[in-house]
Amino acid sequence: MSGSNLETRSLLDELRHFEKGFFFDLGHPLLNRIAESFVRAAGIGAVQAVSREAYFTAVESVGGDTASGLPPELGVGAPKKSNRFPDLKGANNRKSLEALVKSTGKESLQWGIAAGMYSGLTYGLKEARGVHDWKSSALAGAITGAALALMTDDHSHEQVVQCAVTGAAISTAANLLTGIF
Repeated sequence: MSGSNLETRSLLDELRHFEKGFFFDLGHPLLNRIAESFVRAAGIGAVQAVSREAYFTAVESVGGDTASGLPPELGVGAPKKSNRFPDLKGANNRKSLEALVKSTGKESLQWGIAAGMYSGLTYGLKEARGVHDWKSSALAGAITGAALALMTDDHSHEQVVQCAVTGAAISTAANLLTGIF
């Protein structure tokens, strides 16, 4: 795309380009795919983290049981969810906001890394093997699952293996179900 064409494009042209799913043009399809997957998944992770914390803050503020989501009189005696971010109290203060931003950023980064890694691996395996099948999905899922387990603070050998197997199973099932639906 020439520079003069870029200067004459309108906002409507940019939005049409955006709707086609092309967020980036980094010069190589692998880089484009990784960057697009990272940005999309990071956004989903941010929304999920904020909505989860908002839910638990709302339930705790009415005196509910965060483990079951029920008010105390309807709770089944399940232990309360320990808040991973103790500074999030629902109060309108700077410390609570900082904790929310920190937790959202961390979760967004993890979602983005997982999606970018999986997308890049599936693309790379497709290019290397010449075919995209369940085997490529399984390998990409296993590597991504193991990497996610290694990002946790206290990971064990068993946890890494379990996450690798889970990642392989989920990505294989998704690949096989894609052809059915």
